[in-house]
Amino acid sequence: MANDEYGDAAGRRRTGASPGRRAVLGAAVLGAGATVAGAPGVARADARHGHGHGHGHGGELPVPTVIAHRGASGYRPEHTLGSYQLALDMGAHVIEQDVVPTKDGRLVCRHENDITGTTDVAAHPEFADRRTTKTVDGTKLTGWFTEDFTLAELKTLRAKERIPGTRQRNTLYDGRWEIPTLDEVLRWADKEGRRRGRRVWLHIETKHPTYFRKLGLGLEEPLAKLLRRHDRHRRNSPTFLQSFEPSSIQRLRKLVDTPGVVLLSSAGSRPWDFVEANDPRTVADLIKPAGLKWMASFAKGIGPTLDLIIPKGPDGRLLEPTTLVRDAHARGLILHPYTMRNENTFLPADFKKGTDAAAYGDAFGAFKAYFATGIDGIFSDNPDTALLAAADFAAGSSAGGSGGSGGSVNE
Repeated sequence: MANDEYGDAAGRRRTGASPGRRAVLGAAVLGAGATVAGAPGVARADARHGHGHGHGHGGELPVPTVIAHRGASGYRPEHTLGSYQLALDMGAHVIEQDVVPTKDGRLVCRHENDITGTTDVAAHPEFADRRTTKTVDGTKLTGWFTEDFTLAELKTLRAKERIPGTRQRNTLYDGRWEIPTLDEVLRWADKEGRRRGRRVWLHIETKHPTYFRKLGLGLEEPLAKLLRRHDRHRRNSPTFLQSFEPSSIQRLRKLVDTPGVVLLSSAGSRPWDFVEANDPRTVADLIKPAGLKWMASFAKGIGPTLDLIIPKGPDGRLLEPTTLVRDAHARGLILHPYTMRNENTFLPADFKKGTDAAAYGDAFGAFKAYFATGIDGIFSDNPDTALLAAADFAAGSSAGGSGGSGGSVNE
């Protein structure tokens, strides 16, 4: 997901009375239980549950919901079946996929259509002439792009770690997995759901939909077709659809009943479909009451960058939370902000530890600060850490007694 290449995580150190968190759902945490071997810190955790989440899914998801950002991308190359499987084994409640098209119109799971940094395409001499320069959503890029490859050609490539300087251990898995199609991921989720006896939740993002629509490779129609094929097109399906372009969620709303989430970047930015349509509104406008009311007319929730929840000052330290959580809940919207990561380089200055940017900081402290704002879920590259933090927070809130509101997100 998310235009959050290196540092979008924000949090806030809180002291004093127990935080006023929103009450949690009544069902058991999905997938909580055993420890997974072979990855650092992967003990799974339970979160406590109470009242309705507001998703309209029968109390199936806990609050805070832990969304595995591109899978367990803190431990495996992102958007691979290995990353998704590890996230599910850790107990993540929802697993994210970003989708882009191939030249022949198949949807594949990549964070970007530029696959230069996430595959071994540069090592394939047969594709050397595919390297090109393009402008995608106003940004000039040079590399290799999915829309210039057929699916058969993409399947000859292998995935690799996107940020090896920060996550050197993940490079152990370079070349192990291919690029999955969304159909393959949906079939994997169906199979895992049958094996585990419960539904596997997904969070699927359309990437650069206006750009691809201009190329004749619109994302919404093939995505809706796949959702119907896998019975994920209903209002209570175990799926969220997300996009940084509100018009993509509006298009999907006309095709399927699957709940949509509008992703929101920095306050001064404009969704690219707004730029193309000469709509002057910025994200700052969308998070005002009128903008929230408008998004609530076609979406179930929003996915803001964490800086919109708790901004940072010039020194990188956290300031006071904004009113966005309260304002969005007042419009009946859930909030799934992005993205928490364990490494110092991604954490607010309050939670950095030592001088090694790639070392882990006080991620638990940052999670606690975010959860205290009342968010309904959070995207994390490290779902095991997020699950433990959510369990700690739920336990602390229960011990604190009357700190929470005790209601649903629609109160």
